[in-house]
Amino acid sequence: MSNDTNTTNAATVSTINPDLLKERQQATFDVERITHMLDGSVSNTDRRRYLEAIIQRDPTGIFDNGNNHYLHRTDRHVRSMAKGVRLIELCRKLGIGNDDDCSGEIIQSPDFQILLEAVADDIPLALHWVMFQPNIVSLCDEQQQAEWLPLCRDWRMIGCYAQTELGHGSNIRSLETTATFLKQADGGMPGGSWIIHSPTLTSTKFWPGTLGRTANHAMVIARLIDGNGIDRGIHNFLVPLRSMEDHTLLKGVTTGDIGPKIGYNNMDNGFAQFDQVVIPRRNMAMRFASVDEDGNYTHNNNNDATSKVAYITMMQVRAMIVNGASKALAMACTITLRYSAVRKQGFAEDGKTEVQILDYTQQQHRILPLLAASYAFFFTGRKLWKQLKDIERKLIAASGGASDNFNQQSSVSKEQVSDIHATSSALKSFTTMVAADGIEECRKACGGHGYLSCSGLPELFTSYLQSPTVEGDNHMLPQQVIRVLLKLVQAVQQQKQNTNLDTYKSCNSYALVPSLQAIIQGRSEQCAAINAQDLCQLSTLLLALRHRAARLLLAVSYQLERDMTETGCSLPTAWNHALVAMAKASKAYSQFLLLQDFMEGILHERQNQVIGRPEVDVLSDLAKLLALCWIEKDMGDFLVDGYMRPEHASWIELNVLQYLSIVRQNAVALVDARDFSDFRLKSVLGRYDGNVYPYIMEAAQKDPLNDVEPGPAYEVALKRLVRDGVGVYSGTASRL
Repeated sequence: MSNDTNTTNAATVSTINPDLLKERQQATFDVERITHMLDGSVSNTDRRRYLEAIIQRDPTGIFDNGNNHYLHRTDRHVRSMAKGVRLIELCRKLGIGNDDDCSGEIIQSPDFQILLEAVADDIPLALHWVMFQPNIVSLCDEQQQAEWLPLCRDWRMIGCYAQTELGHGSNIRSLETTATFLKQADGGMPGGSWIIHSPTLTSTKFWPGTLGRTANHAMVIARLIDGNGIDRGIHNFLVPLRSMEDHTLLKGVTTGDIGPKIGYNNMDNGFAQFDQVVIPRRNMAMRFASVDEDGNYTHNNNNDATSKVAYITMMQVRAMIVNGASKALAMACTITLRYSAVRKQGFAEDGKTEVQILDYTQQQHRILPLLAASYAFFFTGRKLWKQLKDIERKLIAASGGASDNFNQQSSVSKEQVSDIHATSSALKSFTTMVAADGIEECRKACGGHGYLSCSGLPELFTSYLQSPTVEGDNHMLPQQVIRVLLKLVQAVQQQKQNTNLDTYKSCNSYALVPSLQAIIQGRSEQCAAINAQDLCQLSTLLLALRHRAARLLLAVSYQLERDMTETGCSLPTAWNHALVAMAKASKAYSQFLLLQDFMEGILHERQNQVIGRPEVDVLSDLAKLLALCWIEKDMGDFLVDGYMRPEHASWIELNVLQYLSIVRQNAVALVDARDFSDFRLKSVLGRYDGNVYPYIMEAAQKDPLNDVEPGPAYEVALKRLVRDGVGVYSGTASRL
């Protein structure tokens, strides 16, 4: 049996499970129109399907994932590396990256990301394009880029990003790896050198992806010690690790894989130790700071716009993470909802007809809000990406100017840059947490079969689990969010002193201002709903989420002020006391942004005639369900200050049940609209045709444990117990 077909042609009507067929026939909207919306256009959908087919039908067979679960980790790493190499080879043959915008750079082409996702397996080369090259572009000067980017383009230089150490992660100011300047006169290279060194065990670089066995270069984050012996703090250095001729380790460099992890085991997350490794002076990233041949350190005379370009470019990774959360959660929902339509449990009132588990309200309550969240993450991820690219475009245009006046030069205020940082931090933290927890909830909702590797859910879950930690730990990012938003609070509080709020008008957080003003001025905000139907209006639900976000933000502000003024706490101590409140406020802000973006996204697609009224209705139903479930889960937040009344809580509960029933009708069609092929899902439970049981048995029979009879452990061990009698009771007294 094979599962390498697209969802659009996965099975004829006669071979589709009748329950799944019924689910699709009862849909109230055009599935293809939402698919086109998700892809961006009809032509984009056609292009994606064409590229996915190239991967699935590749004559080498290297992209087949059918035996992944039965391979040893080393074999999977080698095979996934072969997939990466074949992918690059195909890109060159197809001319991907050859257009003027990419100049031969494969990874700059949108087609590359499509092909990468179509492979449906983790590629060990990934940190090369995710972190290494963006660092060169953002932090290296033009001469350095001219030297190194062509090597990256041609895949001669393959790199990783080596920041995290064995003893330090997020606290980068405490990193221990050193880069000490050595003048030519003192034995350094012509023009001077850097000595890269790991002075302690805890300074060992530990965790960077692609580092262990793949990369031949690393962007190493180290403490810069200049020619005068002054510690200039953390800087980036391009450090050769391995020969580009035979991949052997270079003098003084030790690298290796850190060992098996809970997931993502194709990737060679590695360690690296440096023993007085010598690199040229110019291997320091010198866009924003430089050291001359005498070891003198200087900050380069870049204008504010130039410095912010690098900041925004690196922040785009978080937009990618939000989009990734949408797709990963959508995959889990696809598997679970299709299986929930096929799987039967219990009997109907007639005592004979078995009930689809999707018809149980409890199952709907577990999964349908996650389906809604996956769509919300899509709209917000798209908006966040667009905002970052717009800011980047303005900053690049401004970076060529002579003025150092950031605001005049770029039309991008410092408040706007800080705000997008807060937005991306909040959303990265919230969406990855929801996705990670949601994927596991989807697995548990599949019962015993969800525990099978062939369900696709265990690997989806364990591979995704890195996301709450990478690019900022989810429990630390809320501090960055609140640090920015407290400045908005201060501006609102000081508005009577002619503090200018206009600089915030282009910021996402500006939407909180009406509620902040009302609460600060003592004007009561209360939910205006007078019946249950009023609490089905998206505008009403959005106001509730806005009020809660503003109130919790002000609660943090008041708590900090109270601790410092009334109890005499220092700011660090007061800050520590407020961390739990900060996490709540950041979560509330994220939920407000997500619902707002969901609503705006639906309106935008309708105005552009991408979707019609039926699609607007079904997407609006998802948005309502999501908001209702969020409010239901944290009802205390809305009752505590009187914004909502007890009857509102009752109406919310009734509305949740109502919208579970409404969304349930379109649940399977909504996951179909994601257009994940069986090849990408890698799940016997989430198959498009719904014929799960034959494929569960096929997966069981493929296990190498079943290759020989009477079983591989019989001769070496079990025979001694069953036949030779080592376990026979002899009746003798204990000798212990």
